[in-house]
Amino acid sequence: VQLQASGGGLVQAGGSLSLSCAASGLIFPAYSVAWFRQTPGHERELVARIRISGETIYADSVQGRFIISRFNANNTMTLKMSKLKPEDTGLYYCNAELASRSHWGQGTQVTVSS
Repeated sequence: VQLQASGGGLVQAGGSLSLSCAASGLIFPAYSVAWFRQTPGHERELVARIRISGETIYADSVQGRFIISRFNANNTMTLKMSKLKPEDTGLYYCNAELASRSHWGQGTQVTVSS
């Protein structure tokens, strides 16, 4: 199983950025997928999740600014981030979860300058 995240970068506060994650080696439509982020000294936190039903869950801090999507036909997921804030800075990881199985991408850095 491999999850390949891409799209991170440096952006000014108020700007937008899109992340993408390509999955291989798993039956993607069967997995609940999510984006997490981690900053130094803090635990990895859930940013957004999209279940196999299409139901979405967002952290309160990103609600209304981020949109998570999944594209089962080509085994990809995206995170569209807008109105970015400096506190959105972190290493963003994609995750695919099914029962006890949990797979992680390598992380992509997002830096928001003030």
